[in-house]
Amino acid sequence: MYITAVVLAVLLALAYLAAGSSKALGQDKALAQADHLGVPHGVNRLIGVLEVLGAATVVVGLWVAWLGVAAGAGLALLMAGAVGAHLRAKDPGKAVVPALALGLIALVYVFLRLATA
Repeated sequence: MYITAVVLAVLLALAYLAAGSSKALGQDKALAQADHLGVPHGVNRLIGVLEVLGAATVVVGLWVAWLGVAAGAGLALLMAGAVGAHLRAKDPGKAVVPALALGLIALVYVFLRLATA
């Protein structure tokens, strides 16, 4: 199970690093998405910073289990908020799926870290 946790941690880190850095740097595409979802730019940057920190922390969490659990739970909560924002914006289901999938992967990571701690 630990190897599965490692694989999920790497996948989560890559996904959240890519998504978070775009938001944290205030790239045009991220700002346009924030406008569409009704998220203020400052809040969007904060979300990006949290995603980048979460990406790093899930990897560190492979050595410090409680930190991995906390990071995974935080990322899952961020994705719950993202799903809510997409639904509020009346986005089609295919726009909601990435946030939902990443949130579920983060939850699976949390349960694996709890099981292998």
